[in-house]
This record gives sequence, C-alpha cells and structure tokens, in this order.
Amino acid sequence: MEIPTPPAALNAPVTHGLAQATDLSAAPAANRFQLPFEALRAQAPVLRAEDAAARCRRLRRLSNWLMSNREAVQQALYADFRKPPAESDLTEIWTSLTGINHAIKNLKTWMRPRPVPAPLSLVGTRSWVQVEAKGVALIIAPWNYPFYLAVEPLASALAAGNCCVVKPSELTPHTAALISRLARELFPKNEVLVVEGDKDVATELLQLPWDHIFFTGSPEVGKIVMRAAAAHLSGLTLELGGKSPAVVDETANLRDAAEKIVWGKFLNAGQTCVAPDYVLAQESVKDELVREMQSVIKRLYNPGGAGIQASDSFARIVNKHHFRRLAGLLEDAQTQGATVVQGGTIVEQDRYIEPTILTDVPATARVLEEEIFGPLLPVLSFGQLPEAVQYINARLRPLAQYFFTQSPDNRRLLLGAIPAGGAAVNEAVLHFAHPELPTGGVGNSGLGKSHGYAGFLAFSNEKGVLRQRVGLTAIKALYPPYTGRVRRLIGLLVKYL
Repeated sequence: MEIPTPPAALNAPVTHGLAQATDLSAAPAANRFQLPFEALRAQAPVLRAEDAAARCRRLRRLSNWLMSNREAVQQALYADFRKPPAESDLTEIWTSLTGINHAIKNLKTWMRPRPVPAPLSLVGTRSWVQVEAKGVALIIAPWNYPFYLAVEPLASALAAGNCCVVKPSELTPHTAALISRLARELFPKNEVLVVEGDKDVATELLQLPWDHIFFTGSPEVGKIVMRAAAAHLSGLTLELGGKSPAVVDETANLRDAAEKIVWGKFLNAGQTCVAPDYVLAQESVKDELVREMQSVIKRLYNPGGAGIQASDSFARIVNKHHFRRLAGLLEDAQTQGATVVQGGTIVEQDRYIEPTILTDVPATARVLEEEIFGPLLPVLSFGQLPEAVQYINARLRPLAQYFFTQSPDNRRLLLGAIPAGGAAVNEAVLHFAHPELPTGGVGNSGLGKSHGYAGFLAFSNEKGVLRQRVGLTAIKALYPPYTGRVRRLIGLLVKYL
C-alpha cells in the first residue's frame, strides 16, 4: 500500500485570506473607523425594521449592477491574476447572481415567523421562532475568489437586514477597487461601506464591537480573527480551508472521475479552498486514473498543442509570494523522491505553474502536510477502503470530501465515517454552488455555515417567543410554596412530561 505514514506535523497552514498571519488583536492607539462604525450602528435599526420587499429592492439593485458591470468584473479579475473571463463568469458572477436571486425568491418565507408546537406541559401557549438582524457585520474577503466571496456574504447580510463593512483582499487590488465602486454606486455609507487596505486596516476593524464577523481565509488567520471576536463576544462565521481528499475506488467510472477531479483541482489554477487537495485511488485503478487525468489536462488546457502556458483557459498564481511557496512545495517533493508524471513546468516571471500530478510522494513531503492551494496534485493509492478512511481521519477535518464510486455500500461508508464540512459524490467542487446546501467547515476547516438560507441565518438572531394567555397558566400549580401537593405534581411532571 502506497499511503505514507502520517508525519508528526500535519496540515501546516497556508494563508489565503489576509496577507499574513499577523496578531490582529493588538489594539491600535486610536481607531479611524470608529465614526463610520457608529454611523452604521445608528442606521442598523432602520434596516432591521424593513420588510422583505424593501430588502429585495436592495438585492435587485445589486443583481442589476452585476449584470451591467459584468465586463468590468472580468477585467478586474484578469488584471489581478489573469483569470479567464469565462471562468470569472462561471465562478464569480454566476455564483453571485445565483445566491442573490435565490435570496430574493425566498426572503419572504425566510423572514416569516416559524410556529413550533407546544409540549403537553405547556398546553395553552403559542410559540414561534422569529428572525431579526444582528446589526452591523464585518465581512473580510479572501483573494482567491475576491469578488464572489465578498458579494455573496454581503447579499446574505443584506437579506438578513444588516448594515455591513466589507474588507476586500489587498492582494487583488483591481477587484478591491471595483467592489468599492459597487458600494459607492449602490448604497449609502451608513448602510454598506467598503474599506480597502492591508493587515493594519484589518487590525483596526477587528477592534470594533461587531455584531457579526464573517471571515474567509486560512485556519491560522481564522484563529486570530476568532480571538478578536472573543473580545466583544461577536458572532462569527469562519470559512477556512484544509486538505480536501478525492477518493476513487475500483468501481468508479475512471474517465468521469478524471474529468471532474481535473476540472475541480485546476480551476482558478488550484487556488480554490474546496479544490481536491490530493487523490486517494485504489491500487487496482490508480495507474489508469492517472492516464485518464493526463488526457483530460491536455484536452482542457492544451487542445491545440501550443502548450498550457499559451492557453487562455488557465489562470495564474496570485503573486510572487504564493508562486514561490508552491515552487518550494514542488521542489521539496521532488527532492524527497516524488515522481512528476504530468506537468512540473514553472515560469516565475509569468507566475505560471503547469497543472502537475505527483506520484510516489513520501510522507514527509510538505505537499502532503500543508494545504496546497495551487495546481499540484499528489496521487496516493490504497488497498482496501478502510485504509483510505483511516488516512483521512488521521488528519485535520477537511473542508470538503469527494468520493468517486458506483457502490452504494462504499458511498455510505465514506460519507458516514469521514467528518467534513461538505461532500460531493461523483462530482467535485459543484456542491459549493448549490444555494440550498449549507457550506462551511468543521473543526480546523471552519465554524458556521453560509449560502442560501444558512447564510441568511448566519447574519440573523433566531428569537424564540412564547405567548401565554393573560391570567392563565398551568404552571401556576407548581409555584412556591413547595407543599407536599406541589412536590407530588412536580414529580409527576418529571416522570411523565
């Protein structure tokens, strides 16, 4: 069996949210955002009181702006890391519009008080759950999908009736500037404010007593954000990362699996938090799977034979820092004996790393310890399925898991035995685009859920309400003094109700 024994240190973090894992909880001498924050807080009760129709009008303005500025979004993303326009449409604009339009369609239902039945012990009462906006939210967006992962949580926050500050990533400055323009053109500053800047700006923002913080980025920076939120007991959603496995068993359709793994892995040049981080293939099918993946890479990115670097369908690494980090992972794996069976070409001046498949990767290679977040794909093998389960569960909880199998028994085993934030069977990444599926991590890969109704709830307080008839309550029979009769009634309550 090829699966290597886990090393002592597992899943070292890669920073893909804020630029560095800096101590964001260190308080500055003065906070330049205090006055804008107070303006947002003053406006929050107005938005909280709005009905569904008013909130939907705000969301429609956002949707219409995206359609009118589609080309501007494409240009900004291309300027930041040469993202193909078609890929921007698919992964940044379409996904944003899907979430916004889903909220518009369902918001009236989401906002409606939800009745709950009364137990026999509370007969005569009426109870329901009603949602209310938390107040003022801070959204810290990452650089890998810098438009979608700013706009999608913004739409959820607005649907829930909140005022918001959005902090885009400084690593994608063209997209950050465009998000700033979006906010200026659509919203008053006391409703939605975009703040551009680096980690020092994030430091100051995190000192304020937000009602909710929504952070997308690396687990290491997520811990820092969590400490900052704890100072004010702010609500928190953390969408982080991790090493998401793709398991391919001997029953899988290998051509289908290869197509979906290659697409999901090399989308956005591998800079996707839910991308397959590594493949675990059953020994009997591993070699054929690798051959199928090689064929798919050629078909998707080099159909004319001019080379993948010349393809207009493959993005670039966001900056030199992350390029050098990935080049270091590749060099380390090769130095330790890994075999490059596909790709391996790197061009620093173009920030280009070819889609690369690695086999024979030793356990001590950093590419198996760290979240890769780039176009490097280790392929390991296993004998029997429980070995794959054991390997995955020996590591930190993944953000996503992908299982390629035609066996119902294997599917049930894998889904039941391996905890993860989300999952897809015979597919990769696509579950993240489903507006009815809650997305988010578990343990090291995140805290809380987003998208659709789950995103609406993330920015809402679910208030439980009980209504009693005036002068009537069965519980009066249990009021003090606790006589023998009252104690007997309480005993019956405990025993039977």
